[in-house]
Amino acid sequence: MAHTSWMITGGAGFIGSALVAEAVKRGVHVMVVDALTYAGHEQNLRWINEQNWPGNYTLEISDVRDSAHMLALMQHHRVIAVIHAAAESHVDNSIAGAAAFIETNVQGTQSLLDAARHHVARLSEKEKAAFRFLQVSTDEVYGALSGEGHFTLSSALAPNSPYAASKASADLLVRAWHHTYGLPTLITRCCNNYGPRQHPEKLIPRMITAALAGEALPVYGAGDQVREWIHVDDHARGVIAVLEGAAVGSITHLGSGEERTNLTIVRAICALLARKKNRDFLKQITHVADRAGHDFRYALDLSQTKNHLGFSASISLEEGLAHTVSWYLDHPEWISAMHEHTFKKRSGA
Repeated sequence: MAHTSWMITGGAGFIGSALVAEAVKRGVHVMVVDALTYAGHEQNLRWINEQNWPGNYTLEISDVRDSAHMLALMQHHRVIAVIHAAAESHVDNSIAGAAAFIETNVQGTQSLLDAARHHVARLSEKEKAAFRFLQVSTDEVYGALSGEGHFTLSSALAPNSPYAASKASADLLVRAWHHTYGLPTLITRCCNNYGPRQHPEKLIPRMITAALAGEALPVYGAGDQVREWIHVDDHARGVIAVLEGAAVGSITHLGSGEERTNLTIVRAICALLARKKNRDFLKQITHVADRAGHDFRYALDLSQTKNHLGFSASISLEEGLAHTVSWYLDHPEWISAMHEHTFKKRSGA
């Protein structure tokens, strides 16, 4: 009989690869499922091979919408935990075209949930008791906040972008599969992530790469939108803390409590780059027309996360941002490979 494994979907992506690394570090065998879309690349996993950690991973290039194949993989690898991180995630892309978000984030989640419930039915009683399906979600499902307060676990779902709506839909499917079929599920809702290996289309890496290329640094509107930021490694630790300690059927907020305006983040990146390159990057900041339906502020109430799980983020935004900028400066080959990979995927080459 094969040893038991964790399945991590989207594991060749940004958040997914951090989850794989954290699990392998803890001695887990991880079965990574990734369709290697424009945002997923094997190079996001290769560095793990050099770490001499006690666990290991295997990569299965597959689509979570293929429920029969997902079930076969779960059975073959004797999966006792599914961490579902596969998702289309860029809000701008969802505004330009929502179909891929519905297909992957909604239909893909339903497909994986069905595979999981059929898989669990065939496990031993001990393995059934241990099994968990964890949905990696986002604070964007709640909509937007004004200048005060936080999203709590009792906040209503009020998604404003197609991306957020697709994630809220997926969360509701997870809830339904728990209540209807008894599938032991968990949901985490996290604030904005940052760190190494984040796709260059996202705010922080986009600003770093554009600044270095001498390009304009586009900031939506006045740049006064407020986001809470967590380092991806803290997020990964939080997800595994939930997997191992949260009550079945529960929802957990993962965040840092560190809020900044988008303009503050961009200026901080410019300052960090200036120290490294001795150039004035601030003059490259350009204010552009605001995004359609742009949410003003997100912030999470983290009290239950700290009280029930004893988990809180440990990497400060200043420390994490400095490390992130240094990582991108030290890995130009990664940036080039991701740009080339994205172009090929989007052009059909």
